[in-house]
Amino acid sequence: MVHDSVNSGDIAEVIARATGIPVAQLLTGEREKLIHMDRELKKTILGQDAAIESITNVVRISRAGLHAHKRPLGAFLFIGPTGVGKTEVCKSLAKFLFDDESFICRIDMSEYMERHAVHRLIGAPPGYVGYEEGGELT
Repeated sequence: MVHDSVNSGDIAEVIARATGIPVAQLLTGEREKLIHMDRELKKTILGQDAAIESITNVVRISRAGLHAHKRPLGAFLFIGPTGVGKTEVCKSLAKFLFDDESFICRIDMSEYMERHAVHRLIGAPPGYVGYEEGGELT
């Protein structure tokens, strides 16, 4: 049957078929998604309630437009021994925000122990080899 008009549900169904993203997720508004952000993250991240609340507060402020628009949504530094869940928190956050857990910038700081290694992050100074290439963060 052919309809005279197309509604948001029809569009969501077509996009869901093309992308594999569930229709319910497509129809959830940004506001509702952010309201329940901490609850969703706590389903996959256990025992880090204070950290999750801090992260979600930063993201909510950013998404509300109360941040510098030329800056990232947030910059977080996770420190601790191997195996405590630092990378898992980042992956869960990326999955929640962008539907893809690979949308993170992970930097292993153990690779930057020497003084000169900072140039791999910010780029070589003018006059040095690699100046035009920039660094990982530029």
